[in-house]
Amino acid sequence: MTARRNSIAMASVVVFLAFVAVAVAARGGRDSRQTATGDTAAFAWLHPGVVPAGWTTRRLPGSPARLSAPSSWRSAAGDPGTATMVSRGPSGRIVGYLNATPRQGDESAANWSTFRVDHNGDEGDRDVRLLASATGLRFRAATGACVIDSYLTTSGHRFREIACIVSGRSATTVIVAAAPPAHWAVEAPVLERAVSSFTT
Repeated sequence: MTARRNSIAMASVVVFLAFVAVAVAARGGRDSRQTATGDTAAFAWLHPGVVPAGWTTRRLPGSPARLSAPSSWRSAAGDPGTATMVSRGPSGRIVGYLNATPRQGDESAANWSTFRVDHNGDEGDRDVRLLASATGLRFRAATGACVIDSYLTTSGHRFREIACIVSGRSATTVIVAAAPPAHWAVEAPVLERAVSSFTT
């Protein structure tokens, strides 16, 4: 009788260990899909966090997405369903730009690095340069893919941008944060904080 109980106990342990192994493997598979890949060092600044005190937040019409910027930034006209906020220098030229737009077509985290570059070209931008890209990046209750690129607009102004596609529970939204290269060192901390606090 004792031997039988020992056999049953041993079988139970084996079944339990097999269950644990399957659970760990499954969890490991999920984690591996969420692991950031690509030029992750270029996005080391991305730390999902709350909107800084004193910032202004705009919600995209018909979307849970929220875009935030310092109170000194002003809303700007944009396409329906989007939100745009800008900072201008003494001359009136834009020195900081933020925009959030719902996903419009077949853009996705998987194709983002090529899609964004191609999109900029389709918009008429020239000399588009991809500087860095990564996928599996963490946002507030969301994940996404980002690129950093630069381009020359049709008006002859060069911009450097962070562009991310961010997927939450109920929406996928693109956020763009840009500034002229000459202003990047000053504007980058604000742009990066705006991207880090973005929700969708």
